[in-house]
Amino acid sequence: MNPAENYILNQPDPYRDVLLYLQLIIERTIPELELKYKYKIPFYYLNGKPFCYFNASHKKQFVDVGFCKGNQIEVHKEYLVSEKRKKMTSLRYTNLEEVDNQILIEVLEDAIKLYQNKKP
Repeated sequence: MNPAENYILNQPDPYRDVLLYLQLIIERTIPELELKYKYKIPFYYLNGKPFCYFNASHKKQFVDVGFCKGNQIEVHKEYLVSEKRKKMTSLRYTNLEEVDNQILIEVLEDAIKLYQNKKP
């Protein structure tokens, strides 16, 4: 088992349940993502470039799905949290019931467009 999976499985409830569910949705939506362990958290990479990450904040009691190019995501901006970050934004969940599959999938689909080669 890799360190990213260990991070997820070693989280206490409700963080572990939320992380496992998010992992399932993200990997089904964008199967070409590669899960790595960077900066002491699970980090998804797309074609060798950082795409999004998980962060379980026990102190603040939420799970973040952070997007590296989050400031460029156009859909569901009202759900994206930036908190003084210039480029990254995140979807934030305190429990499993808060995860809205449609919003998460639409944000993922919009984010992946930012990594596709744009031809003039």
